[in-house]
Amino acid sequence: MLPCSFLQSNWAVYLGGYNPLPAVFAGMTATMSNVEEIKARLAIEDIVSESGVQLRRAGKNLSGFCPFHSNTRTPSFVVFPESGTWRCFGQCNEGGDVFKYVMKKEGLDFTEALRRLADRAGVQLRPQSPMEQAAKEQHGRLREALDAAVRFYQAQLQTPAGTQVLSYLRGRNLTDETIAAFELGYAPEALEPLAAAIQQAGFTLDEMMEAGLLSQSDDGRRFARFRHRLMFPIRDANGKMAGFGARALRDEATPKYLNSAQGPLFDKGNLLYGMDKARKHIRTQDEAVLVEGYMDVIALHQAGFPNAVSPMGTALGGQQLRTLKRLTTRIVLALDADAAGDKATLRGLEVARKSLDREADPVFDARGLLRHEGRLQADIRVTALPDGKDPDEIVAADPEAWPKLLLAARPIVEHVMYSLAAGKDLQDAKIKRELATQVLPLIADVPSPVERDSYTQKLARLLQVDERSLMAERPARATAPRRRAQPTAPSLPEARPMPSIEDSTVRLESHCMGIIIRQPELLYRVDRSLLESGLPRLSISDFEHSDHQEMFRLSREALDQDVQEPYSYALQNLPMPLLDRAEEILLRTEKLDPEDDKVFEDLLRTFLLLRRRLLRKSNEQMRYLQQTAQQEGDLKASEYQQVMIQNTLTLQRLDKALATSPKRSVPRAL
Repeated sequence: MLPCSFLQSNWAVYLGGYNPLPAVFAGMTATMSNVEEIKARLAIEDIVSESGVQLRRAGKNLSGFCPFHSNTRTPSFVVFPESGTWRCFGQCNEGGDVFKYVMKKEGLDFTEALRRLADRAGVQLRPQSPMEQAAKEQHGRLREALDAAVRFYQAQLQTPAGTQVLSYLRGRNLTDETIAAFELGYAPEALEPLAAAIQQAGFTLDEMMEAGLLSQSDDGRRFARFRHRLMFPIRDANGKMAGFGARALRDEATPKYLNSAQGPLFDKGNLLYGMDKARKHIRTQDEAVLVEGYMDVIALHQAGFPNAVSPMGTALGGQQLRTLKRLTTRIVLALDADAAGDKATLRGLEVARKSLDREADPVFDARGLLRHEGRLQADIRVTALPDGKDPDEIVAADPEAWPKLLLAARPIVEHVMYSLAAGKDLQDAKIKRELATQVLPLIADVPSPVERDSYTQKLARLLQVDERSLMAERPARATAPRRRAQPTAPSLPEARPMPSIEDSTVRLESHCMGIIIRQPELLYRVDRSLLESGLPRLSISDFEHSDHQEMFRLSREALDQDVQEPYSYALQNLPMPLLDRAEEILLRTEKLDPEDDKVFEDLLRTFLLLRRRLLRKSNEQMRYLQQTAQQEGDLKASEYQQVMIQNTLTLQRLDKALATSPKRSVPRAL
């Protein structure tokens, strides 16, 4: 059993000695968590109404048209004031609490949504340590220095040297409005004008160094990092300055593209160019398009395709994909012919086999992408641009060609399959074997058995061989995950119970998370039991409350990595504002031993009860929507009826599973 003292000791080490949980462990009575206090102060119906959704009374609930998909006939979006939650019973089929609503509406992550709602509610989040406060203030000054540099580089476009760059941009069909919107600029050769402008704005040369505007030679001489280059300011998803990308203006200059140095603000593995402008469009269009260069992003935004972003010179990483997954499940990689072709694809497969977590070359990393796709439950597809064509040339020649290219995007495995087969003599038995050897390991990486079988069938048809011969060649997938030993720590005196204002759903959810955080491997057993009962495995949608959804997401993620023990990984990656909530639910389940079979049985039964409660709630609302649709002559009434039938069938399976599961045999810490 893992005592909650481990949370305290690990965070103290992780934060450089600062302990964010002193009050509870000193025996003091804890107050309501930040999450609960915000929910208590803010009415979800007010937040939804202020975002532009017109709500009308529907019994004790409120309904309106869903803001996340097109629908102007029957209002399928319902707000439940009593529980502080919402759900779309139409196309989206999503729901959650006020945090989830703001996250989805504004394209924010949990931490960003919590801070925004905390400001709105007048809730003071956990005070920062002196070290954190100093770092925040310093980062703020560095961002201000970068903003001053943006203004300087923009002004340089009006100088004699800069006007040539301006002519180049206009020659690439960029309008003055687009140039201004993306804050493009010119970095002159000399250091003096830049240094004078930034110092006049109130910053020192040392701060310019730290912000990445200067570099230093071995002999200590400082010089401008960017010289005679076209400048692309790079902002994070919230629009805050992070650094620059810079294109050389001389053919002989190397490298052609130069980024800001890796530092506290600029992390190329976490940033996506254009994300600050594309975020809302990705959410509303439910699709993110990744292109290879800064100019590609700018040209597509100008042409009316503002859901395009770009990584910075490397293969797409896990953090970048997680950022996109918060906004959409469909991600399309639009690659040029070289990056999407057979040579790059094969090179990517070979490099990926050596190390999936390498510092990636700018190649198409099929196995790495498949791994991320499975973990994130996303739909990643690839489309190849016409040979020799850039996105700006495509949209300039025919704007309608771009959506068609995206529609033609193929799943990763299919893209690899057909790219490697292009131009090959598929009547040659040796070539067939070579292709099968290259593609079958990739198919084996696919988590879904249905998808694996489908890809195997397509490969058999492509190679014109019997599917059974491919099945015999297909590598076996890894089965049961290895058992990881859990860290232990000495127990501290038992803390007093923490009062909170919760409804029963919150109590059930927090009870489950208190067990899962301690031992994420239990998720494997729960999933297996659910599948044996004909029910889908656990997902974020099994939780209504965003703090529990975030904890569940991290617990799943903890199982998919091999760097740390899952328990440690989940805690160390927990957003800081959720510490108080994690502390509370871990204290409540401290006496439960997650390795006890009775605890597992209780966990499974609780999840079954949560699902049954959610489905009954869904059916109640569906009946109301069906009656409303029938009165208004809306054909969706039959759709609601079908959903209720499916819900009823699932409820029957849930009831059967509950009937065979042991009754609750461990005390539930409430």
